[in-house]
Amino acid sequence: MNRNLTVGAAAAATLVAILSIIITNPNNIFAPPPIPSSNDNLHSAKIVPVTGAVGPESIVFDANGEGPYTGVADGRILKWQADPLGWVEFAVTSSNRKECIRPFAPELEHVCGRPLGLRFDKKTGNLYIADAYLGLQVVGPDGGLATSVVSQVEGHPFRFTNDLDIDEQEDVIYFTDTSKVFQRRQFMAAVLEYDKTGRLLKYDKSNKNVTVLLEGLAFANGVALSKDRSFVLVAETTSCQLTRYWLHGPNAGKVDVFAKLPGFPDNIRRNSKGEFWVALHSKKGLLAKLVLSNPLIGKTLLKFPFSFVQLHSMLVGGKPHAAAIKLSEDGKVVEILEDSDGKTLRFISEVEEKDGKLWIGSVLMPFLGIHYSH
Repeated sequence: MNRNLTVGAAAAATLVAILSIIITNPNNIFAPPPIPSSNDNLHSAKIVPVTGAVGPESIVFDANGEGPYTGVADGRILKWQADPLGWVEFAVTSSNRKECIRPFAPELEHVCGRPLGLRFDKKTGNLYIADAYLGLQVVGPDGGLATSVVSQVEGHPFRFTNDLDIDEQEDVIYFTDTSKVFQRRQFMAAVLEYDKTGRLLKYDKSNKNVTVLLEGLAFANGVALSKDRSFVLVAETTSCQLTRYWLHGPNAGKVDVFAKLPGFPDNIRRNSKGEFWVALHSKKGLLAKLVLSNPLIGKTLLKFPFSFVQLHSMLVGGKPHAAAIKLSEDGKVVEILEDSDGKTLRFISEVEEKDGKLWIGSVLMPFLGIHYSH
């Protein structure tokens, strides 16, 4: 037998035994420890329930400061109008909504749509949407049914459109397609198999051309332009890093690693100072390091009859938690926030800073969090 296969099978068998420990005892030794120098105070966040919905992944405000708006798992985009109105439906990404009546139904995501990254074009008031199944979409300032902007490149449909950012000066949209192989509801397999078919793409609104800027990314996820528009960042979730693609200046066209992270990054959002907030879906514990050290281990694990919940629990160390990192314009750590015990926030997907508040989303939870920044 191939030695790598033997090692992978043996390691997977060990993980099976460890997984049983994690499932039966959440306070286990495999839970990832707090990040050094972090402020473990996210548990003080205020919770804003998303009534009748799950998974407010991305958070955005319009040019008038209204919102936030967020996309949820049943394909709707909701707008917050404060009490007593609360959340109201603003837009949908699919017209076929007859079956879209449950808050969480992964098997229907390709029918109902799954809006992930959201960005307003401040010049037009249009909301651009990265729908995991339906590609890059747009809806006008009054909402309603979104329409397709682009859903394929080089003759091949996108498999997993994830996030975007807009250069309003050049009328260009940078966005990610997480994988050429896996769709959103298969994201656990994409991570465990260390799929590296993700891409960073550029859509030119003037001529409607799509260009592939980067290929071979390990779970291409969040996107953010620098304040001076000289580079764009893309989160590689499985590699636990932010990759920088230089757009202008002496390094134009070059690629480097902007930051290595202690966990799995989701969305990246720039604040008014030009700093970047990075939401970590979870920290990387001992088990995740072992699984990601050899793709054969992950592939072997997928052959066992584990549920999504069990595999997810293993990767996150069996302990729900939340972690966010603020980076400077040159990739230095400015601040780390955690709810290391998951008392209030868990598995966060985005941190949007506005008017002294951090609005925090999660692709898995039925609520947003609001944390007051310093």
